[in-house]
Amino acid sequence: MAQAITINDEETRLIQGAYRDLLRSIKAKLSPEDKVNIRASYELAVRAHAEQRRKSGEPYILHPIAVAKICAEEIGLGATAIISALLHDVVEDTDITLEDIRRQFGTRIAKIVDGLTKLDSAYNAESPQAENFRKVLSTLVDDVRVVLIKMADRLHNMRTLGAMPRHKQLKIAAETSYVYAPLAHRLGLYKIRTEYLDLCMKITDPDEYRDIAQKLAETKRSRDEYVQEFIRPLRERLDSIEVPYNITGRAKSIHSIWNKIKKKNVPFEQIYDLFAVRIIVDVPVEDERLVCWQIYSIVTDVHTPIPERLKDWITTPKSNGYESLHTTVIGPKGRYVEVQIRSQRMDEIAERGFAAHWKYKGVSKNPDIYERWLDSVREILDDPNSDAVEFLGDFRSNNLFNEEVFVYTPNGDMKILPKGATALDFAFSIHTDIGYHCQAVRVNNKIVPMGYQLRNGDQVEVVTNNRQRPSEDWLKLVITGKARSRIRSAMKEERRRRGELGRETLERKLKAMKVDFELRSEERRVGKECRSRWSPYH
Repeated sequence: MAQAITINDEETRLIQGAYRDLLRSIKAKLSPEDKVNIRASYELAVRAHAEQRRKSGEPYILHPIAVAKICAEEIGLGATAIISALLHDVVEDTDITLEDIRRQFGTRIAKIVDGLTKLDSAYNAESPQAENFRKVLSTLVDDVRVVLIKMADRLHNMRTLGAMPRHKQLKIAAETSYVYAPLAHRLGLYKIRTEYLDLCMKITDPDEYRDIAQKLAETKRSRDEYVQEFIRPLRERLDSIEVPYNITGRAKSIHSIWNKIKKKNVPFEQIYDLFAVRIIVDVPVEDERLVCWQIYSIVTDVHTPIPERLKDWITTPKSNGYESLHTTVIGPKGRYVEVQIRSQRMDEIAERGFAAHWKYKGVSKNPDIYERWLDSVREILDDPNSDAVEFLGDFRSNNLFNEEVFVYTPNGDMKILPKGATALDFAFSIHTDIGYHCQAVRVNNKIVPMGYQLRNGDQVEVVTNNRQRPSEDWLKLVITGKARSRIRSAMKEERRRRGELGRETLERKLKAMKVDFELRSEERRVGKECRSRWSPYH
């Protein structure tokens, strides 16, 4: 990768300009020490990558600067992440060591860079893809900034993928759509998730991508005029309640429109909800719900609502922290328009997800959903028996789901599970032991099969029996990663226990025959080896 190169004056100006853009993009408050360390990390990265270029031919240092800018501007991370992003490739690709990083920037930044180095080196290893992803995802429970920086790294790589060979473009796009896009959704990074999917589509389905992009460009003017026509009667009513607000219309993503075309099996011209109108109010946290519902009342007074299209994620936020009121109304000319209503705080969490979560921690009355989620990730990572392929499947099914069901315990506590989760999944979500000993399940006071698919609002009660044990058939009755991994662990432990009992029985019988068990075991091993060596299939 490294090669002797000469940086000319024009490239020097380009690098310095990119660094100044990075500094301007930083929204976090920086201490004097932060400013010194950001400058020092930039200078170290420039020296370390001085003899490297990207596939496109540009100086390599532009990549870590761009990744740091995404972290600052688009994810909203602070100085520690920016410094780590600038340094994220130096240990992997240059002579700089982790000890050098630790000595100059401290243990926390060295640890993040170490995590990023392991992730990047995993992609160069010959181990299976699933093992690589396991290494990526395992960093979640230590410091989520490692994964957030990696996602910024992946976003910049996707944006600049044009210089890569076609087969590598397809491989990276497949990885991105399989893990990174769902992970961005789960961490509440909707904007990044949307761009991931659009960029993946640009690679995997270029003709359809260009066709929709062109049609969106051609219809932009008429679409903007329609949005203004839709908004005009709303403004007068919204102004009357004297609450600071911002109202905008934005086109839906190319990937989202493509999905609608496929799902409805209609041409682009018959997709009318190509955009959404968003109303954002700036009010104190205690007034958010009241004002959002007041705005909803105004919207549905002005435009005819479609009641079944109301989605209330203010009363019950999504499991990734997303809060918003969504409704669909019939606008001028009979066209359907989606309207999203939220507060400034809700909007920032919707755009920046996990990163904004720290800013508002303790402000909202909602439970710490990210900590609860990370606990579920830890449970899967703590399973010593799962191999990498099983782990990835468990993680995706349990942690990267898009749709949810909300169910309740007999005490009224709410549990959020993936859509399609069963009564047995619920039992394992309460506690592993309750899952292991689940004998029956009551839903809304009626006994149901363990494979019963839960619905929103169900009240679920688990009946346990200490003599009950998981069976192989249970794997067909669950979809969540936690339940699958725990059932597999129980099966492996049961097989090990039976093996031990069999061994003890055989030892007793051989001892009664005055035959040494260890000697017979060695004879069997040698015999098996000989048969394998002389097998015609060997």
